[in-house]
Amino acid sequence: MNSSLLSYYEAIERASADMLSAARAGDWNLVVKLEGACGLLISQLKQAARGETLQPADAQARTKIMQRILLRDAEIRHLAEPWLDQLDQMLAGKSRTLH
Repeated sequence: MNSSLLSYYEAIERASADMLSAARAGDWNLVVKLEGACGLLISQLKQAARGETLQPADAQARTKIMQRILLRDAEIRHLAEPWLDQLDQMLAGKSRTLH
């Protein structure tokens, strides 16, 4: 049976998969919303981790989960680069019109 800590990692992994799907669809508002949900889960995980440790098998599972999360994060960042560049250009254009 999975520990409650591992359940948090699994929930974060599901959220990261949803974030990647939203990023692939170009739904950046949903990406931001899901990022907030991940932040909450991470906060809850930190709290729960104070009183619990993972068994060796769960620790191995956590490592694999974290690797998948990091790969998804890298792809999300790659997908976000053009969007962020557009945002920078828009902000740069607005700042010029304000002066």
